Amino acid sequence: MILGLNAQKVNELTKDLNELLANFQVYYQNLRGLHWNIRGKSFFELHVKFEELYVDAQEKVDMIAERILTLEATPLHTFEDYANNATVKVGKNISKDTDAVTLVVNSIETLLEIERKILDKSDEADDEGTNTLMSDFISEQEKTVWMLKAWLG
Repeated sequence: MILGLNAQKVNELTKDLNELLANFQVYYQNLRGLHWNIRGKSFFELHVKFEELYVDAQEKVDMIAERILTLEATPLHTFEDYANNATVKVGKNISKDTDAVTLVVNSIETLLEIERKILDKSDEADDEGTNTLMSDFISEQEKTVWMLKAWLG
């Protein structure tokens, strides 16, 4: 038992949480690159937006890692681990506004898929802490995707 939860189910959850952590780290780094490299008439608007998103992603990375630690596991913490466990596409040399926003939308949609998987498993494991964390992430990110898609037209 871990925190009164089934240890096998918790171990499965921490593997999925580490997958989410790796993907968030790639997403975070993409946002930093987009923030630095955005060009064009949407520069001022998107420069600020990407900073807002990477600050939020940084906070979520910490929350995910701390949840993994709370569940008595070790969070991934090397670039090699992130590269080997992430499916979020790495954005390199993206400076066009629509390409940048599309990368962000696609990245968040990947994160949402992983979070929904964790949400289902955490519900089955009666892990309210992880369940609440994922539920909060999902609600916020769905709204962000809607807004970014509206921006894309």
